[in-house]
Amino acid sequence: MPELPDVEIFKRVMDRHGGGRVVARVVVADPGSLEGASAATLQRRLKDKHLSGSRRHGKVLFAEFEDAATLAMHFGTNGSLVGLSPDEHEPPSMRLTFEFTDGARLAYLNPRRIGHVCVVASAASSIADQRLGPDVLDPAFDEKAFAAALANRRQAIKAVLMDQARMAGIGNTYVDEILFQARVHPGVVSNALDAAARHRLFAAMKHVLQTAIDCGAGAENFINRLPKGFLLAERHAGGHCPRCGTALVIDKRGGRTSYHCPRCQPDPHG
Repeated sequence: MPELPDVEIFKRVMDRHGGGRVVARVVVADPGSLEGASAATLQRRLKDKHLSGSRRHGKVLFAEFEDAATLAMHFGTNGSLVGLSPDEHEPPSMRLTFEFTDGARLAYLNPRRIGHVCVVASAASSIADQRLGPDVLDPAFDEKAFAAALANRRQAIKAVLMDQARMAGIGNTYVDEILFQARVHPGVVSNALDAAARHRLFAAMKHVLQTAIDCGAGAENFINRLPKGFLLAERHAGGHCPRCGTALVIDKRGGRTSYHCPRCQPDPHG
């Protein structure tokens, strides 16, 4: 499932292939993937408008068109955004495409049709309506804000880190990496963490996500690009800890599969 690093990569695709360009046509191949306006209305509103800006908040990407509309792109379980040249073959599962006056194209793909593109009043109003917490890579989301988000939560730390209302951007894959790098067991209760563990977790969160972005590594794609010592390449049945070689433990937490090293991330409950 696309997580913060994936969506940041999609943002860069949008900026590279659409930023500043003028819309000639919007093709809505799957009306069911569009919310908040009809295909005809969207086409009318965006025609001859510049794609003036983009913004990522957590796992949501916003496309802003000059004085016309803001689109919130949700990528579901396996959606993506790709740039296409004028003569490039259309990929399967293309749900919505922006065609620009210079021939460039920007395509929203969603094979399983779980994600959607929604016309919203603004990025800020959409973030508020979805009750999203602060973006975890926002510089304003500092260690003090992080500690406040964890305080008084009697849930497993993995669930708290993935709670988009508390902090936006972390999903089931990268949370395992963050916990591994911080040497924190996924089942530790959030408010039981001491100051040293919270500090390690905060530092690991910022480092892991920024490293993934810099390497161009998503939650499922190009994980081989991550540095040696990262967990994700071993996050599979039969995987071993890249630090100590111990076989990884695989378990279910909140209906999601978790991977951790029992030696580097010992269970405090034994």
